[in-house]
Amino acid sequence: MADDSGHREESDLQDLPSGEPTLSEAILELDHVYEALGHPRRRYLCYTLLEDTAWSMTDLATKIAAWENDVPEQEVTASQREQVYVSLYHAHVPKLVDERVVSFDDATETITPAENADQVLTVLEGMGSSLNGGQETHARRGMDEHEK
Repeated sequence: MADDSGHREESDLQDLPSGEPTLSEAILELDHVYEALGHPRRRYLCYTLLEDTAWSMTDLATKIAAWENDVPEQEVTASQREQVYVSLYHAHVPKLVDERVVSFDDATETITPAENADQVLTVLEGMGSSLNGGQETHARRGMDEHEK
């Protein structure tokens, strides 16, 4: 199991007959990955975790609404943001919390990576072009602009 810093505990490693360590079967379980990436909004949310590790719900809703509507963030309407916000708050964030992909702080309405985030993000990066091409291009464009 990974601790809060993302480091694996010794109990997660098992030795092969050759003496080389390998990950336990529990770590290799992929159900939470499929659940996390099974919906476009959850994929977008996971993309944001590649860009930054803490997001307010409002900022996240704005970014996802921009991606979904293929507009710059400053052109997202209040209605578009609210529609995404409600969906995230009531459906997608709780799903990712249940899967231990993100943590949600009710007081600050902040989302941060949880213990299964690294595995999901690794799969998401590896999927690359198998995602909807427009989604990937738009998501990556936002990340590239953020890095400048």
